[in-house]
Amino acid sequence: MVNKEASELPVRMLTVKKDYGRLRAVRKISFGLEYGECFALLGVSGAGKTTLFKCLTGETRPTAGEVSVCGSDVATTAGWQEARSKIGYCPQFDAIFEGLTVLEHLQIYAALKGVRSDIREELIQKQIDDMDLRDYVNVRANNLSGGNKRKLSVSMALLGNPPLVFLDEPSTGVDPQAKRFMWNIVSKISTQGKKSAVIITTHSMEEAEALCTKMGIMAAGEFKCFGSSTHIKDKYGTGYEIEVKIKTLGENEVN
Repeated sequence: MVNKEASELPVRMLTVKKDYGRLRAVRKISFGLEYGECFALLGVSGAGKTTLFKCLTGETRPTAGEVSVCGSDVATTAGWQEARSKIGYCPQFDAIFEGLTVLEHLQIYAALKGVRSDIREELIQKQIDDMDLRDYVNVRANNLSGGNKRKLSVSMALLGNPPLVFLDEPSTGVDPQAKRFMWNIVSKISTQGKKSAVIITTHSMEEAEALCTKMGIMAAGEFKCFGSSTHIKDKYGTGYEIEVKIKTLGENEVN
């Protein structure tokens, strides 16, 4: 995958390193994604996930290596300005304005993303329906539940169907039903629509398996394993996990 030209892939990283003084946070990371793929980045705190994510989104520049997003080198100012118009980004902490309503958020982000005015309202209404936010259209963000704030943040990232979507722990604080609903939306954007690539960071193997065609597990700044969930389970899985539920019987039930 990495052998393909950068212009052919939505994401291409080649031997990327990132140092903070003497600390090497990322060590020679290389991978590429096709359109229609969803990639999960897993690892414990301090593994280097956030640093790698920052290199991908252009928030920080790698010490060495190449990072290409939709054919543009994000390490250069001109390349990043070109690439960011093709990115949808949902940060780990909700980037919302408490005094604005759900509808006002989507209207502002649609305008910022350059969505044509003649189709803007249609796309906003579709995003509201897709994320099940119809009952909260005119509710100010500070009055939303944590789960609905997260759904709003994901909606803003997906608005306009960008070629590349970054989701940093998208289901944090979301109830199980809403989480499954959100997973279906992300799956449609990537694997079913095949017009976008999605990268998520998560601590949940369940979420990675539900959404992703590939996953990489990081430790000490490098990939310890990389591939599909089936490949990783076959290579690194050991045994089975059994869940046993025990019911304590009352006196009447014992007799």
